[in-house]
Amino acid sequence: MSTPLAELHMHIEGSLEPELIFELAQRNKVDLPYRDLDDLRSRYEFTDLQSFLDLYFANMTVLRTAQDFADLARAYLARAAAGGVRHAEIFFNPQAHTARGVPLPAVLEGLADAVGSSEAEFGVSSDLIAAVLRDRPVPEAEAMLDEVLRLDVPVLGLGLDSAEVGYPPSLFVDVFDRARSNGLRTVAHAGEEGPPDYIRQALDLLRVERIDHGVRCLEDEALVARLVEEQVPLTVCPLSNVRLRVVDTLAEHPLRRMLEAGLLVTVNSDDPAYFGGYVDDNFARLQAELGLTDAERETLARNSIRASFASAERKAELLGG
Repeated sequence: MSTPLAELHMHIEGSLEPELIFELAQRNKVDLPYRDLDDLRSRYEFTDLQSFLDLYFANMTVLRTAQDFADLARAYLARAAAGGVRHAEIFFNPQAHTARGVPLPAVLEGLADAVGSSEAEFGVSSDLIAAVLRDRPVPEAEAMLDEVLRLDVPVLGLGLDSAEVGYPPSLFVDVFDRARSNGLRTVAHAGEEGPPDYIRQALDLLRVERIDHGVRCLEDEALVARLVEEQVPLTVCPLSNVRLRVVDTLAEHPLRRMLEAGLLVTVNSDDPAYFGGYVDDNFARLQAELGLTDAERETLARNSIRASFASAERKAELLGG
């Protein structure tokens, strides 16, 4: 692939590999409910989004200190660089950590340490996006945003993730309005498990600049036409979609139909430690099982740079012009 990649939809907690889980558990004296690595890996079969989230949050208990978060982020950045990523916009979930007693400054200190040196260390420019857990109370999201803003740390944007059904974007209008008024970029998960209307709400009520996932837009022709006309980026995660039963197989994934419709689609890894691979793994599997062509790979790579929040200068550098 001649054009380098930007990864725009990756949760840093979802890059917590089994080996690092055991290493951090030993470091922090955390008792794990798994006999060994094989026992842990045997639990990575998911029936839906919630079954994944249950394991995802359970494993997160090993993350305790700034050093843990720095090590986690550096492990991802090294692996992403090896897979052709040259720019990464990384989600993290403050509420998932503060709710279990880890102070937000510790989370941010560790992540910012890795992100701040990522270009020098790995050749990957990177930014952080704080993501709201939509299935927790709205006042908690407001308090999280307050603290992010108060700490004045290098956070690029605000996102919206976690269990989608029953938690529409409309719940978080005030949170997103305030994030935007304070200069944060805005994105939201919508149209993965939730209906196409959640995509509309994210655009019209939250006024987000990107839609994370968005595959269910294909159920609504008028919505597809709008997304094409406005060139709203969709950060699609193919291996995630298969593992969480959004689609049955990669061969049936709607990625090609989305490209053919003129949608601004990108390929991302979502939670790579849980879903079977990083961005390059997604591309390799798509090539093998969907018949993705070299031309389509190049379009997707260029889309990822275009859809990123990187500076105009960085985009030009990555696009080779």
